[in-house]
Amino acid sequence: MGILIMLIVGAIAGWLAGKIVAGYGFGLIGNIVVGIVGAVIAGMLLPRIGVGMGGGLLRQIISATLGAVILLVLIRLVKRV
Repeated sequence: MGILIMLIVGAIAGWLAGKIVAGYGFGLIGNIVVGIVGAVIAGMLLPRIGVGMGGGLLRQIISATLGAVILLVLIRLVKRV
């Protein structure tokens, strides 16, 4: 059940990040990967800067989306250089 939740959260977070950072759409599999990588980034970065969110599915989606947005912005910056 945990893997299914992770895939759903990754898909939602990747899709939201693609909408926030205009010009990025990767399809279902790409959105899942971007969302999961974003969740890892957020899991490492947010506690270090002192951002703590409550528990639950909504927190996971918001956190993964923030991480995915950071990932997409970094990809955009690297592509420009």
